[in-house]
Amino acid sequence: MDSDQRPRRSDATRAAILAAARERFAAEGYERATIRAIAADASIDPSMVMRYFGSKEKLFALAAEFDLRLPDLTAVPREELGRALVTAFVRRWEDDESLMALLRAGATNPAAAERMRGIFAGQVAPVAVRVCPDPAEAPLRAGLCATQILGLALCRYVLRMPPVVAMSSAEIIDWVGPTLQRYITGEL
Repeated sequence: MDSDQRPRRSDATRAAILAAARERFAAEGYERATIRAIAADASIDPSMVMRYFGSKEKLFALAAEFDLRLPDLTAVPREELGRALVTAFVRRWEDDESLMALLRAGATNPAAAERMRGIFAGQVAPVAVRVCPDPAEAPLRAGLCATQILGLALCRYVLRMPPVVAMSSAEIIDWVGPTLQRYITGEL
């Protein structure tokens, strides 16, 4: 095997860090997992983690697996699709700090932003294909839904804008549900 085909040592180190981070984040969550513990699990110095990934948030964005846990909307009445989606997202954001960490990282890190785009493209777009009037419009409709959901998450859970934080989950569903409904089933 020539040098072009041999895996580089840096690739192995990076893979070891990602594997250790996945296990540590899964076991302890974002807040309790430390760079020092991840480095120890990977049998490397903590400075190497920072060298390869730059920050805990960036490492997390690349290492963690994210399932939006979207409901099966095929049984939901067509006029309730927007409410069902926003309900699922609000529950998901409120139950899992890892999505907030990914959102924060995605705002400043291209790899984390790509990860977030991939999650929405891979999990929201297929739902849109099944329920929107014209499946060819599904990527656009899913993208518009993402603008609302990510904007809501940013304002409520990251920036913590007081009027939005003060709203109950039911109020958010009542306000945002119709917008998602229009994006999913409305005339363009």
